[in-house]
Amino acid sequence: MGLSITVGLLDDQARNDAEGLAYHRRAFARLSEALAVDGITWQEPEIGDPPAVPAVSAGFPHSHLTHLRRVFVLAERGEPLTPATETDSGQYERDCEKIHDETAMLASHLLCHADDSGYYIPVDFGEPLFLPPEAGVDGHGMVGSSRRLLAELAGVAPSLGIHLDADATLSAAAESALADFEPDAPFGMERSTWHQLYRACRASMAGGHAIVFH
Repeated sequence: MGLSITVGLLDDQARNDAEGLAYHRRAFARLSEALAVDGITWQEPEIGDPPAVPAVSAGFPHSHLTHLRRVFVLAERGEPLTPATETDSGQYERDCEKIHDETAMLASHLLCHADDSGYYIPVDFGEPLFLPPEAGVDGHGMVGSSRRLLAELAGVAPSLGIHLDADATLSAAAESALADFEPDAPFGMERSTWHQLYRACRASMAGGHAIVFH
């Protein structure tokens, strides 16, 4: 099974899953209540609000997210980078230990997030949030900022051969190149995962919606 990410989830559920719509409305309400306790005011826009922002849906295997996190950590440490497909198993395992070490610093929005559920919200806060278990927020209470996630993605982009404009946007040519997923190309899996998260961040910030892992 893989990870699905959606921006504009209520709109998507309204079209496809009435039961899921009711569940996610309750989940968003729990999230907003828990955020308010932390002094953060945010709620998921209602269906069609704003109507000009379409839902964004994407997905990839869980391992691809780990591959991207590995590149992020190695780049942050200034260590040599190789694609996951070209790294022997022993070195890959050692690199994954470095991911755990960096995650324990509780500073990165890319790293400090559940692999299969939870939220990034379009609010700017420095470090990831860790909401209490009793709040009942999906993703073990870990909540990231889509703004900070975008900044981290922009920072690691050069290591993946991705060139952003000065305002952290992609040119049409760069967007087209990333859309053509080549799994066997160097850093193909990492670049594809980066692109899907990047698109989700941009949509989240444009419409005020959460990025939902599910």
